[in-house]
Amino acid sequence: MTKTHVRLSPPERRELKAKARSRRVRVDEARRADLILGLAAGKSYSALQRRLGCGRQYVARWKGRFLAERIAGLYSRHRGRKALRRTPALEGKILAATSVAPADGTTHWSTRRLARHLKVSHSMVARVWQRAGVQPHRMRRYMASDDPDFETKAADIIGLYHKPPAHAAVFSLDEKSAIQALDRLDPVLPLSPGRAERHGFEYFRHGTLSLYAALNTATGEVLGKTTARHTSAEFIAFLDDLLATQPRQRQVHLILDNLSAHKTKAVAAFLEQHRRLHLHYTPTYSSWLNQVEIWFSKIQRDLIARGVFTSKTNLAQKIMRYIRLYNKNARPIKWAYRDPSHRVQPVSI
Repeated sequence: MTKTHVRLSPPERRELKAKARSRRVRVDEARRADLILGLAAGKSYSALQRRLGCGRQYVARWKGRFLAERIAGLYSRHRGRKALRRTPALEGKILAATSVAPADGTTHWSTRRLARHLKVSHSMVARVWQRAGVQPHRMRRYMASDDPDFETKAADIIGLYHKPPAHAAVFSLDEKSAIQALDRLDPVLPLSPGRAERHGFEYFRHGTLSLYAALNTATGEVLGKTTARHTSAEFIAFLDDLLATQPRQRQVHLILDNLSAHKTKAVAAFLEQHRRLHLHYTPTYSSWLNQVEIWFSKIQRDLIARGVFTSKTNLAQKIMRYIRLYNKNARPIKWAYRDPSHRVQPVSI
């Protein structure tokens, strides 16, 4: 049994006792203070080992540091590992690993999982991703057009947007089908500070309507009409209403998709009777070329998604009211076509 008496000055004893009893200091610092107090009380190594649950080397190390530097020697001096610097080689390693699917069965990396895989900090991974604009947690879907005449049709429509025929009207036309007239069974709770607007889960479905809309690409104004169905007959009736809004001698160009209802024999007969009406079909799977789709997304956000409709008639009234108010401040949609190798990028309204 080794006697290891250590002499303490009154200030040192007071400070060590305060550390040993404090609930605010680190546990390891309180343990060292208790060790030195035990040595000062004349306790043996074996007694201190049993009391603190440590080894002989631990007692000897901290006793030596205290004798050499007094209380200043009781603070931890972990050198830690050398900090990693964000070098081009390290960035390349992180980005290369990001592009390879994880081997644990997940579909993409998180900062922490990749950091554990590469043995770096997750903040380092996050900084590299931010610098490179990489976002593995996000995904976007796309539909590639299989139309063999894609370039020709796309160029035709882009030309109508940027350089329309003189004295002609150009409309972007489509139908938004199956708009549900949903009536909430529970009252809507309005928003308040710190709380979002809340809708009940239960609803009553009164039925559906279809909305025909033609957006004037020059002015941004919308001509709309609600119908119970969206067949060829309703489409022709809407075309007739559209032509009625234009002077008799004005040529009218319509941009629309390849829906079968747009290409029936009845539509062909209508076009024969109205030679001033010209249809321009978008390539297959290329609805992004149709400007009215941008307006549809706007009315979906502004009215349909959170609207409460007591009947199909109420739904139709609110849609037409929205269109009337929208047309008071309508603006044309701005399109950018910077490079023929890139698709047209619409700017949302």
